[in-house]
Amino acid sequence: MSSNAPLYLQIQQHLLEKIQSGEWSAHHQIPPEEQLARNFGVSRMTANKAIRDLVQQGYLTRQPGLGTFVTDRKVESSLVDVHNIAEEVRGRGHLYSNDVLLAEAIAADDEVALRLGVRLGTRVYHTRIVHRENGVPIQLEERFVNPRWVPDYLENDFRQHTPNEVLVAACPITDIEHVVEAVLVDDLTAKRLETEATRPCLSMTRRTWSGDHLISYARLIHPGERYKLRSSLRRS
Repeated sequence: MSSNAPLYLQIQQHLLEKIQSGEWSAHHQIPPEEQLARNFGVSRMTANKAIRDLVQQGYLTRQPGLGTFVTDRKVESSLVDVHNIAEEVRGRGHLYSNDVLLAEAIAADDEVALRLGVRLGTRVYHTRIVHRENGVPIQLEERFVNPRWVPDYLENDFRQHTPNEVLVAACPITDIEHVVEAVLVDDLTAKRLETEATRPCLSMTRRTWSGDHLISYARLIHPGERYKLRSSLRRS
């Protein structure tokens, strides 16, 4: 940030860098106002404004008598439903973007053939996309699609329409299968997610059907420190 920026914004940027880099994780107690004021050579009122704004934005929470702490701002998705990740991000009032790494036709290997219910070597569509929220990676999506049911899949501009959006438009989803586990990823995956290979990630494998047709198989990797999954069940 420019040194000409207001001092309270410089303090905010300093705090946000600590939070967004993961140096200060959820529930970490930040320095008190008095210390921030001394460190930046400002009044306590200026430090208070920087903290107060971040509290209002949901990055920090005050606990009377204890101090100010980093909130758990992990992105949350439902395990029960399948939503367009772009709509989820925008629904939180944030900026969605993505990196389309691959969009190709390949021969199904053993795993893809088994998961997608096709013969080994069958031609299938494959996309690899990093989804971002406010510029920060929140999901690496590796998706395989049966061309028989979505023949025009690769003709889409995935920078404008997510794979989920394309599939729902072509074949309304009627059934889903989710399997979730904690994993450590390789260095390349960690680099794509802008995290460290030593940090645990959430891995979800998802299969989707439209009626009797198995449409797609996806592997979704989320940085564990930025993502959580939710499930709810109402019993009648």
